[in-house]
Amino acid sequence: MQGTEDTGPPGRRAGGQGPAQDPQDPPPGRERVPERERAEDQARRPHYRARSSVARPPEDHGPVRYGPPAPDPGLPVLPELAAVLAAASARTRPEPPGGGPVLREAARGYWDRRGLHGTAGGIAAAPGAQPLLLALIGAHGGDVLMPRPCPAAWMPQARLLGHPAYHVPTPAECGGIPDPYALLETVRRVRAEGGRPKLLLLSVVDDPTATVALPELVREACEAAVDEGLHIISDETWRDTVHRPRDTVLLSPAEMCPDDVTVLADLSGALVPAAWPVAVARFPDTPRAAVRHARTLDILTALGALVAGPVAHAAAHALGEPDSVRDRIQRAAALHTEVAAAAHRAVLGSGALARPPEAGCHLYADLGPLRSRLADLGVTDSMELEEYLTDRLGAPAPGGHRFGDELGALRVRLGTGPLLGATPQQRAESLAAAKPLELAHVARALDDFAAVFADLR
Repeated sequence: MQGTEDTGPPGRRAGGQGPAQDPQDPPPGRERVPERERAEDQARRPHYRARSSVARPPEDHGPVRYGPPAPDPGLPVLPELAAVLAAASARTRPEPPGGGPVLREAARGYWDRRGLHGTAGGIAAAPGAQPLLLALIGAHGGDVLMPRPCPAAWMPQARLLGHPAYHVPTPAECGGIPDPYALLETVRRVRAEGGRPKLLLLSVVDDPTATVALPELVREACEAAVDEGLHIISDETWRDTVHRPRDTVLLSPAEMCPDDVTVLADLSGALVPAAWPVAVARFPDTPRAAVRHARTLDILTALGALVAGPVAHAAAHALGEPDSVRDRIQRAAALHTEVAAAAHRAVLGSGALARPPEAGCHLYADLGPLRSRLADLGVTDSMELEEYLTDRLGAPAPGGHRFGDELGALRVRLGTGPLLGATPQQRAESLAAAKPLELAHVARALDDFAAVFADLR
């Protein structure tokens, strides 16, 4: 077993898993063919459209800098939140390390309404999930375990700190959590080779698979982790995006193992735009957790990772969940439920595989059954699949290698945000529509999306 797994830079073909490399070091395996490299702006197109025939100069995409962001909901800013941010625009100083009392109290209330009780003193805030997760990993130390696949940002955090990190397979039913037996075997092997597994990252509402883990599977995974002395960081960024909340039982690991779980949430999942970076973490109410909380604040201070004053004001308002925010959360979830289901049908219609999306604004497809047809098109791995689909969809379609899946597996994350419209007005219309699939721009985007996959049959 190797210390830190790596799928290789997205701009070059990887030669399999191996130790972490410096981003400037040439990875193992052959170089990417320059003609297939596309410009940076192609990966950031705001909506699905026909493939462009304009030649673009080659560009080297590094292993971290050009990694995929979290799925984009594709919705306009809530006017009330924009007004709150504007009202605080005269604030010239950032929040103190970990967030000020108003922001921390708002986060405490947010979790209290979800059955996770605690104090404002056990909260830490940072300008986005990445610096906060980096601080949390640094505060705990030891080797890090995470499910395969997992959010694209997780492995770089451990690599940056020099912590050995290991992927663990997920159960067949869902993503986001490790299979408990695979977790125990991984811990055993790491320790046998002299490692110190200390931390497990998981996500009960998952990016990239858009699944919600069953409570019994969450319980088994958490019990296995705690029995082996692992602390758990539960990323619950997407918990407010569940498509059918009345039919879905969502259980936070912190409800089962309150003394052994730190909960992390990036507010861009459902509460504020991604352009207003802010994330919060809830620590257990124990003396050991208080020490780790203090270490986390030290790291955030050293990084200068402080939440901007106006953003903190807007985030505290959103965390308070006034009627307008709750209504937006519900409308957005309902919209993505319908659009994701339509996209899922299009993917299955091509003969590909995908679990039904249960949350978020994305789905995770396995095009393995289409391998022969894709090979005829020059697509033999997830890196080439990412290039192919991104070019034809005109929107980011990050391959599974970005999330820790094997390069040879033809898996890809598909966002539903680009299907909502190409302009703010169209996206607002999608959000307000009782039947969004009947809107001309949504129907047209779905038809274009489906046509790309129909060509692969």
